[in-house]
Amino acid sequence: MQHRKFSSVIISAVMGLALLSGCAGGQSAQPSNGAGTAEKTPEQPAAANSQVVNVYTARHYAADEALYNQFTEKTGIKVNVVKGKAEELIERIKREGESTEADLFITVDGGVLNNAKQAGILQPAQSAVIDQNVPKQYRDTDNQWIGLATRARVIVYAKDRVKPEQLSTYEDLASDKWKGKLLVNSSTVMYNQSLFASLIELNGEQKAEEWAKGVAANMARAPKGGDRDQAKAIVAGEGDVGIMNTYYVGLLLNSKDAEEVKVGNSIGVHFPNQSTTGTHLNISGAGLIKDSKNKENAVKLIEYLTSAEAQTQLSKANFEYPVNPAATKAELLTQWGEFKPQQIDFAKLGTNNAKAIEIFNKVGWK
Repeated sequence: MQHRKFSSVIISAVMGLALLSGCAGGQSAQPSNGAGTAEKTPEQPAAANSQVVNVYTARHYAADEALYNQFTEKTGIKVNVVKGKAEELIERIKREGESTEADLFITVDGGVLNNAKQAGILQPAQSAVIDQNVPKQYRDTDNQWIGLATRARVIVYAKDRVKPEQLSTYEDLASDKWKGKLLVNSSTVMYNQSLFASLIELNGEQKAEEWAKGVAANMARAPKGGDRDQAKAIVAGEGDVGIMNTYYVGLLLNSKDAEEVKVGNSIGVHFPNQSTTGTHLNISGAGLIKDSKNKENAVKLIEYLTSAEAQTQLSKANFEYPVNPAATKAELLTQWGEFKPQQIDFAKLGTNNAKAIEIFNKVGWK
């Protein structure tokens, strides 16, 4: 009996030592900084968060990346970028809710920016610096998005076949004189939807519908391709006039492809409606995410992107119009001269979007 009792004691002791050794081994295998454990020291996430800003963007340009890198060099704040289509990013941020890592949403088009606001994913970006950098007309009425740059949606024409004095307004493109001579891309393109939404706002639904019907009837071919493809088709003789953003004309003229440069030099740029309602603008902007974890850094990034220095660089690299009046425009934009822009609330582009799509479908603008 005593022998059995003694053996049991020894076995229990050995098992106890093994258990203690196992626990100690588990602890020593863990990272010393707490990574991989259920609880992290409060200092670690605070330090990480104070040095980052997470940008969800539908703008995919090298010019933007260069500005993000310069911001990091100046401030030490790292810019993490998630790219995607605007609508998909809005839905993702909505789905992620309070757990989202997004701090800023950046996109092109005033209608899309208004959709982000209506989706409830943004909050006001309060900053005296932003207010000074960006005039009121390029900011949301509640500062839930801030303009970063604009592009004019203009009429382009074949220099060898069209005289500038033949051009006047967007509305004139629906007249019979342009029958079979007009080139424009699909009604699914947001630039066309926002242009048409602006005409609904300015001219009313009935007149806007008549315009869309006239444009569809005047098309030289079924809509296809992007803005630059319309310019190429003009030079190829498929049509005489087209609708495109100034940004794309700049890209053609400064392309590494000699044929694209030739296209750019062969088309003229006309700013429509200078005696009436002004030329339509497409705006890029940044919105501060409602559940941002790095709000202060996000506001600092907007302040930098809207500074005269950054705005000048963006204009020269991307041929966009700066929103900061203190910035210097790209030389090409200066050569085109000043123009009268439309004076409407960019939010109306989103409000009228559904009606614009409905009318496009009705009149057969594919």
